[in-house]
Amino acid sequence: MPLPLKQIRAIVGAENLLTTPEELYCYSYDASKMRFIPEGVAFPANASEISELVKLANRERFAVFPRGSGSGMVGACLPRGGGLVIVTNRLNRIIEIDADNMTAVIEPGVITGDFQKAAAEYGLFYPPDPASLPFSSMGGNVAMCAGGPRAVKYGVTRDYLLGLELVLPTGEIVRTGTRTMKGVVGYDITRLMAGSEGTLGIFTRIVLKLIPLPESVRTLTAVFPKLEDAANAVCEILRSRIIPSTMELMDQATIGAVENHLRMGLPTDAEAIILIEVDGPDGVLDGQVERIEQICRKTGASRTDAAKSQADRDRLWKARRGISPALGRIRPGKINEDVTVPRTQIPAFVRAVRALAEKYNLIIVCFGHAGDGNIHTNIMLDRKDADELGRAGEAVEELFRLVLDLGGTLSGEHGIGIAKSPFIEMEVGSEGLRAMWKIKQALDPLNIMNPGKMFVSDRSFLGGSFA
Repeated sequence: MPLPLKQIRAIVGAENLLTTPEELYCYSYDASKMRFIPEGVAFPANASEISELVKLANRERFAVFPRGSGSGMVGACLPRGGGLVIVTNRLNRIIEIDADNMTAVIEPGVITGDFQKAAAEYGLFYPPDPASLPFSSMGGNVAMCAGGPRAVKYGVTRDYLLGLELVLPTGEIVRTGTRTMKGVVGYDITRLMAGSEGTLGIFTRIVLKLIPLPESVRTLTAVFPKLEDAANAVCEILRSRIIPSTMELMDQATIGAVENHLRMGLPTDAEAIILIEVDGPDGVLDGQVERIEQICRKTGASRTDAAKSQADRDRLWKARRGISPALGRIRPGKINEDVTVPRTQIPAFVRAVRALAEKYNLIIVCFGHAGDGNIHTNIMLDRKDADELGRAGEAVEELFRLVLDLGGTLSGEHGIGIAKSPFIEMEVGSEGLRAMWKIKQALDPLNIMNPGKMFVSDRSFLGGSFA
């Protein structure tokens, strides 16, 4: 049945409903590059309007798809099968920052980086830092339980989530959690919603914990001729009771791509470079940097380079920030998997990925968050090449089996969405997946809230539904 557009306009206003093909196209894709055209796109102004839209969807039996900024990597917000996209960008207020209790109340459309800057004005710190923070929205961060480089020390979005106001799939507005550091009244619905990917509700307010802003930051890089030595250095640094805020790994293929792009003089013969940051009281950081440099040299680093100024920090970060554009020079497209393995398994993982690349005649590069084992594995390809896309699909499944054999997980921060839904049972098992589905059915008996995600085993999209 077509969407009841007249009733939707009555709820949000004609100016807040998109229906033309050109407008709908703009909300048919995200960073995954998959594409599904919606039937309508609504921009509600508040929780009440969202509630009315969801109640209407239940009465008229059409699907709704919550969407923030559309920066997700797995198609979690895409309208697979058509329906109404509900965009939360108009709910974009920072309602309160309570400096004394170190908490904040915000709406889901607040941009992550803007919220961090606002907290910093109070001397407070919101640590989760996904690469998309200049444009990703906080509602999407909660829905996907976003992480980032600082997760090794500070954790991910759920570790700062205290409570929510949300619209359930049946339209009721509920509040979960507390504004206190402790609270154990009833089921922890707040934690359930973190990472639920828009399948269990639409957030309208978010209550967050903040921490004091670190006094200072120090940055350094270490170059390793051998990948195993780089992984050992990561483990040794953590064993030394120093917890860096960031430990970012670039493998040899990544180093070569960045050097070809930026011409920075990177050592392309090295098997790994690690970018390391520590933060905290100014008086202790120089000693921590010195100790980290000693550990890196002891474990096999051929060179270390510590920043002496902000300009030096920017130079050291230049290579890490240059990875994405550099990879675009290798092939026009990529499948970016955010698999995560135990830190000690990083060398075995990267070497197995090299063998995988050779087996399927593909270019695969690895980089990412060495401190927590979250290695972004990018299969470079041309999506218009059906044969190459097919080989990439086979490589993805083998990659996932490899990760699980090493004691890892299929996703550290990107989530499941559409892209990984065919593989979720590999990790959680049939009984685990059935338990999740029972929760989904209990809260969304008509399956109108973001259907076609997580619980869909169809893999046909791997062979050609990409843009």
